[in-house]
Amino acid sequence: MENRRQHFLIVAHPFQGHINPSLHLARRLTSTTGAHVTFSTAISAHRRMFPALSKPDEEVEDGLLSYIPYSNGYDNGFKAATGTKTPEDFMSNLKLVGSKTLSTIIHNLAARDRPVTCTIYTMILMSWAADVAHDHGIPTAIYWIQPATVFGIYYHYFHGYDELIRSHSQDPLFTVDFPGLPPLRIRDLPTFTITKSDDPYYLIFLDFKETFEMLDRKQRISKPRIIMNTFDALEADAIKAFGNMQFITAGPLLPPLSLPGMDSKDNDLFKPDNKGFMEWLDSKPERSVVYVSFGSISVIKKQQLEEILRGLRESGRPYLWVVRKDNREEGVELEDGENGMVVEWCSQVKVLSHPSIGCFVTHCGWNSTLESLVCGVPTVGVPQWSDQGTNAKLVEMWGTGVRSEVNKEGVFEGKELRRCLEVVMGEGERGLEIRRRAGIWRDRAWEAVREGGSSDVNLKAFMEKIASND
Repeated sequence: MENRRQHFLIVAHPFQGHINPSLHLARRLTSTTGAHVTFSTAISAHRRMFPALSKPDEEVEDGLLSYIPYSNGYDNGFKAATGTKTPEDFMSNLKLVGSKTLSTIIHNLAARDRPVTCTIYTMILMSWAADVAHDHGIPTAIYWIQPATVFGIYYHYFHGYDELIRSHSQDPLFTVDFPGLPPLRIRDLPTFTITKSDDPYYLIFLDFKETFEMLDRKQRISKPRIIMNTFDALEADAIKAFGNMQFITAGPLLPPLSLPGMDSKDNDLFKPDNKGFMEWLDSKPERSVVYVSFGSISVIKKQQLEEILRGLRESGRPYLWVVRKDNREEGVELEDGENGMVVEWCSQVKVLSHPSIGCFVTHCGWNSTLESLVCGVPTVGVPQWSDQGTNAKLVEMWGTGVRSEVNKEGVFEGKELRRCLEVVMGEGERGLEIRRRAGIWRDRAWEAVREGGSSDVNLKAFMEKIASND
């Protein structure tokens, strides 16, 4: 197989949580298989990834990896247009303008003797990319950037479980038994399964519905290809439950820093803080620091910020807390103290890899969940929405962390944070077992992505099928 003739086009929605795993997949394809990869996200994100470009849509070359953005009609970002445009307008414009500009990219690459041999697109809000690839006669694969368990939940939801789930949507402890999956309570399910039609995020639910309808149509012809950012040992039952799909479990797809002897490259949409947090971590004892971050989307209200701050201070443990610039509430004192540092953004894998980190208080986004797993850091889960409740449940099943509880108003109280930190970082029997399990899963994750590991073998087999047009 002449790998260098393969040319993958990876198309990602312009969210940090979509861009990161897509770039990790791109770099894994180039380093593991020698393939050429063109990475394409919206111009609004491309210009933030490469702020020094002379033009916002300028192509960037990095060895076998190239960056060529598409336009979704909002080159300055969707937020700038929210005063006059609705989410429905955004979706319509995304498909119309995105399809046109992505088609142009594919045409121009072919004209430069760099024809695309496979298009890979992220699972949410990007199904139009499959239509563009089909029009050009290019095979496709979905990149599922959530756990296989979540794929299974959505699959069953759209195949007969919708009425059961919606009829118990107000009972968070009601248990649903899906074929091939562990028993899950309503609170463990993706929030879009109970989203109402008047919710602005209902459009995302409709996009999931469209995705699974498309998979049903494809199954009549052949098994759909779905690249999973997970690994065989992590979700064995969920993966085996769908023999009618081509699951390519290639994860954990994370920055190279998470593998021994490798360096990291950052293309974050947020500028890292220059406070010197790594040097600050260097001054702390091993496994003593609480790292807190709720990702790139979640907005934490004033009361919740105050409760987290209270819990961190009263725990008496040193902490590094990420609070984005767009989430700074007036009246909440977030200045650095003797025992803590608050930053606007940081390189998360670098932080989690630092020996001083003893616990990760996280929203349980899948990227963050995998990063903590690979770095062997126990977690306190504070899920907010989407797949995060499912991820928190999985963490409990793996034994690598705990899920926090909230009060009647949905607030994660400071005293609950203190309790969770004591469980995870204390010297009690449960804490010792959590830390032991975190080390076990860290080793299994590394084993999966090493040469000859399950994910390495799966990705190379996928390449061979693309090369043979199978």
